Amino acid sequence: MQKYGKLLYLQAIFHIEFYPMGLFRSRKIYYLYNPSTLTYERVYPSVKERIFTVLRHLTLGAVIGVIVFIVFMRVFASPMESLLEKENRLLQTQYEVLSLQLDDALKVLDDLQQRDENLYRAVFQAHSIPESVRKSGFGGTNRYEYLTSLSNSELVIETTKKMDMLRKQMYIQSNSLEELISIGKTLEERSRCVPAIQPISNKDLKHMASGYGMRIDPIYHTSKFHAGMDFSAPSGTDIYATGNGEVIFTGWRQGYGNCTIIDHGFGLKTLYGHQQKILVRTGQKVTRGEIIGLVGSTGKSTGSHLHYEVWVHDKPDNPAKYYFMDLSPEEYDQMIQMADNHGQVMD
Repeated sequence: MQKYGKLLYLQAIFHIEFYPMGLFRSRKIYYLYNPSTLTYERVYPSVKERIFTVLRHLTLGAVIGVIVFIVFMRVFASPMESLLEKENRLLQTQYEVLSLQLDDALKVLDDLQQRDENLYRAVFQAHSIPESVRKSGFGGTNRYEYLTSLSNSELVIETTKKMDMLRKQMYIQSNSLEELISIGKTLEERSRCVPAIQPISNKDLKHMASGYGMRIDPIYHTSKFHAGMDFSAPSGTDIYATGNGEVIFTGWRQGYGNCTIIDHGFGLKTLYGHQQKILVRTGQKVTRGEIIGLVGSTGKSTGSHLHYEVWVHDKPDNPAKYYFMDLSPEEYDQMIQMADNHGQVMD
């Protein structure tokens, strides 16, 4: 390719050659303008120049194609991407709905747990299930680490936690109900064993001396916890077993004098202290209302009376809660008020 001064002009003309039978071939013919002669002179590019020209056009086309492709991909989503984005939005919506449903289920379960703890277990005198057991979490800080790489990972992890918590609490509650059902099957036997009457004949409530709770010690004149109820009565007054059971102790007991302890089963025990005479023996089966001893004033006592205790799972409980078979509602309310006095006890 020739150069003429500083002004170069290259013109390509399509040259068409005709052949017999109507065939033809077209090819480019290159001309270079010569400003000196003011004419176009034909130029014959070298193979290297032709290859360079072709490569330049190909490169330019490729760059433009890549740019167009990138712009297209950024502006317009592919059908697969559109489908995946739609599915992702649907999954997110489903997780949100599931999370709300789990919240409702946990609220219902919490209400059932409250009834189980404060009503059913109280009625059947079953062991309490601590809140720390019912609502305990799961060990391991990396339990949900495998979910952190997901989109909307916080929602997915929180929903998964709720599902795990619901499953665990339902398992605990299911076991609790199974236990209560088992207790319920023995309800008739249990009703005969519960210490449900007063230990002496006290229909008119005139023998109530002191109740359960903090009281003034009659000897040391200091405040102390009184673990039972005192019934004042003349020496020799009959003492009754308050429920069916087995005598597990008879004899002298420090502070109680002549004492009898009956195991009623179901975690219930009763104690009868300061007796003048014990009329049963260890290992003997007794029934509710059976005479087991006589009122006296043995041991640490300031007068003839019966000291009576109820133990539930080896912890003292207020005996006044258990006289429901012996008193009318009005009498029971009166007895509760009398037992709640804070005066001196007799032991």
